[in-house]
Amino acid sequence: ISSFQVYIIQVSVGNHQWTVKHRYSDFHDLHEKLVSEKKIDKNLLPPKKMIGKNSKSLVEKRQKELEVYLQTLLVKFPVTTPKVLSHFLHFHLYVS
Repeated sequence: ISSFQVYIIQVSVGNHQWTVKHRYSDFHDLHEKLVSEKKIDKNLLPPKKMIGKNSKSLVEKRQKELEVYLQTLLVKFPVTTPKVLSHFLHFHLYVS
């Protein structure tokens, strides 16, 4: 039986706040696209760890790191958010 962790990340843009839920592999896929398309630092994404990956402390630590990762991306693209990132953040659900 393979288990996986879903990270619930708080996103803040201006006065708007919402949560997104993604597996680490989703973050990895996003990161690969942004590295190739937008030339962001490939070391920005927290590394994939295998040992004890479902321990409560590691899950909490990685969740905080992934939150920082997303906020860093939002600061990097303040005006025009790359399509792949806005889809990942579910902007289409919140933009009126």
